[in-house]
Amino acid sequence: MYIRKQRLLTPGPTPLYPPALHAMMASDVHHRTEEFRSIYRAALADLREVFGTLNDVLCISASGTGAMDAAVSNLFSRGDKVIVCSAGKFGERWVEITRAYGLDATVLDAPYGDVVTPDRVEAALKAEPGTRGVLIQGSESSTGAEHDVESIGKLVQKTDAIFVVDAITGLGTMPLSIQDWGLDLVIGGSQKAFMIPPGLAFLSVSEKAWKHRETADLPHYYFDLKKEKKNADQGESTWTPATSLILALAEALKYVKRIGMANLIENARMLATATRDAAGALDLQLFASRPGSSVTAIKPPAGMDSSVIVKGFKQNFGAIITGGQGSMKNEIFRLAHLGYFDISDMFSVIAGLELILRANGHRVELGKGVAAVQRVWETSNQV
Repeated sequence: MYIRKQRLLTPGPTPLYPPALHAMMASDVHHRTEEFRSIYRAALADLREVFGTLNDVLCISASGTGAMDAAVSNLFSRGDKVIVCSAGKFGERWVEITRAYGLDATVLDAPYGDVVTPDRVEAALKAEPGTRGVLIQGSESSTGAEHDVESIGKLVQKTDAIFVVDAITGLGTMPLSIQDWGLDLVIGGSQKAFMIPPGLAFLSVSEKAWKHRETADLPHYYFDLKKEKKNADQGESTWTPATSLILALAEALKYVKRIGMANLIENARMLATATRDAAGALDLQLFASRPGSSVTAIKPPAGMDSSVIVKGFKQNFGAIITGGQGSMKNEIFRLAHLGYFDISDMFSVIAGLELILRANGHRVELGKGVAAVQRVWETSNQV
């Protein structure tokens, strides 16, 4: 093979929306001008629409982890009791951040591949009525699992605690009814379903969360959400923004609005369903007990290291997929579905997977996995 295109098939960064890339070329604009303010105001308004919320939505120049840090440092005080749901690498990040800021964290652990169930959260809230917050991942992309955000949110909603949701891979892949489910702070990231490069993080903040901000006393400087809101109301960011990314975001949001957020979610759901069906057709096991639609985590055949599959995609097809993180390194491989992915991507991914498995001794009837994907697409589109 002489021509090999690189294909980014990871759960972040994700494939880029071409018009958004073109928009970045106009980034020689000053951020303290009315020209840029009009773009920034429109992007924030579109973010609120795409989030599907009446709450404030803020944008900061940082990775999603920066927004996680900001959530803790702005809304809590040292010694506050919080419940952290940890079921993977990113749940562990919540644990690390809360402990770094001196919060009193009750950690509800679940093994990688499982989720923290609503009944465990309910029991923890009853055991500690003074809880100030519950922190969770909507979609734990390190394992492919998805938490029951609706049920947990409605439990937290009945208390004085705030519900903080890392939806960095959840936005655009799973329903998130911010108002109805009581999601007080919801975090997103630019390099996921928003289809642009890394570097922007988004936070929707409820009135209940703002009230927590009034009494919170943890130190922070760059990530000051109150200051960010004050400036956003004037069409500006507090600090020098990533102007090129905001131009890209404005273009990508037009696309998401044109598609419709519900259809973007349905696209991810269809691709995830097709991948799960293909895995079954190839005699492969899923890793997550409650799989979501942002990414599908799959176990390799018995005796095969998952890194063989990851390397096979890169070496044979120029495609970048991801393996497991933390304790799951070399134990799983992950195929993403969020953002600028379509069914043709899935056809090629599963066809490549069949060839890689076959080359490494796993008995595969070529086309069997692809046929499973075709059937899902045919059913979904009623061809």
